[in-house]
Amino acid sequence: MTRRYDVVVGTGGIGSGIFLALEGNRTLGREESRPAELLDQRDYCKLHIVSHYVQRLLGPEVPVVPIGKVGEDDAGRVVLGEMQAVGLDTALVTTSPRPTLFAVCFLYPDGDGGNLSTNRSASSDVSPSDVQRAARLFTAHPGRGVAVALPEVPLPARRALLELATAHGWLRVAGVVPDELEQVRDSGLLGLVDVLALNIEEAARLGGVSVEQPATEVVVAALEALAELRSPARVVVTAGARGSWTWDGHDLVHAPASDPGGEVVSTAGAGDAHLSGVVVGLVAGLELAPANAFASIVSGLKVRSPHTINPDIDPRAVVDAAVRRGFALPPELFDVLAGASA
Repeated sequence: MTRRYDVVVGTGGIGSGIFLALEGNRTLGREESRPAELLDQRDYCKLHIVSHYVQRLLGPEVPVVPIGKVGEDDAGRVVLGEMQAVGLDTALVTTSPRPTLFAVCFLYPDGDGGNLSTNRSASSDVSPSDVQRAARLFTAHPGRGVAVALPEVPLPARRALLELATAHGWLRVAGVVPDELEQVRDSGLLGLVDVLALNIEEAARLGGVSVEQPATEVVVAALEALAELRSPARVVVTAGARGSWTWDGHDLVHAPASDPGGEVVSTAGAGDAHLSGVVVGLVAGLELAPANAFASIVSGLKVRSPHTINPDIDPRAVVDAAVRRGFALPPELFDVLAGASA
């Protein structure tokens, strides 16, 4: 089996959360008390989601190593056990006296909603020194690893990871959230990124345009903003049912959203599932556009689950979905998936 990369190391938030279905579509008031139904939906944070799928699809031959912190609490013990159960190497997930990151997602009947997450959590304790503990992995795999820097941990920790990756010739992948885009832009972090993953709202914020504009115009505005910042990043932008776009520095390529092959149960976590598919494709040796086309299959499968991690996604499920869609898996990707399911 030929792979372009041999190891994946990431940092970002680790935690869990709940979903509440609100009664009534009116916006929550400052002093309002409103009934809500606690849904049977499990929520997870970004690093856990991405790491889960990458490990599940690449199999034990490719170590996937998250760097993060959980609290010395039941929530932390549960999420750590779930990560270990899929084969993740959690040696660099340590404990903090602060509580494990926790989120409350609230949903209105019309489908809109929001998210509240705890600050001063264990994830906010992740520091550059925690990242430096992974230095041996970078040294052992020069030019053969992927570093993934994700939100919900402080920017200095993410920068430390990307700088380690730069020093050792690794592929540098990053995601952001809208509220931190200005800080990310001003910090120069985007100059350390090879592949930047955005959703359409993040692309609109970066490009300084309305998300109501045609999606292609939003993507182009984001690319122009990155060019002004002299960022070397290639870009993946997801837009739900409208599909996704890649920019490799030369061509802007659109990939349609994948037919989930069943009812769309929840789109929560679909963007993180998509990013994991991109990472898997790049590890296998694909260029960005075909890696993104493959990622649409992974995100299409995710929406069939109410949870932000669909536990049924594995190499066989992905191969079957590709066959149903008529998507011919590139040989190098098929070999990686086949090896993971062996």
